Amino acid sequence: MSHRNRTVYSIDISLDAQLLALLDESGGVVASYPVSTALNGVGEQNGSGCTPVGEHYVRAMIGAKLPANTVFRARRPTGEIYSPELAARYPDRDWILSRILWLCGLEPGRNRGASVDTFRRFIYIHGTPETVPMGQALSHGCVRMRNDDVIELFDCARPGMPVTIR
Repeated sequence: MSHRNRTVYSIDISLDAQLLALLDESGGVVASYPVSTALNGVGEQNGSGCTPVGEHYVRAMIGAKLPANTVFRARRPTGEIYSPELAARYPDRDWILSRILWLCGLEPGRNRGASVDTFRRFIYIHGTPETVPMGQALSHGCVRMRNDDVIELFDCARPGMPVTIR
């Protein structure tokens, strides 16, 4: 898909830099966005709360054409639109907003299969409230993005798109 008239081939996520980059076929950066990955650091084990590393792909894309700040629970829109009032009502929710790119690991024994399966761990790239800091590792394992950024990413991503988390 294209992004500002350049073809986007893959997604590269740097845990050290807390950045997601869209890459063209030759590996050139088309766009980059600040993200927030796991507070618990790097890891693939189920229940670890860590962000898995390695080669992945976009297995499913959820939320096309829904309004920004749409609230998701179990990958389904709740009918709610995130607001400070809603946040005050549910202070302990891990907010998944706007769009979901559900990732699947490609490396058996590392991020695919048994107790290290990225897909079965429900690891997503997703939107989060604007009050959540970017550039800091604070998530429960997923890759959080600003809502406008995740919508822009969603619009140029495709199922099967390669994703490297390093």
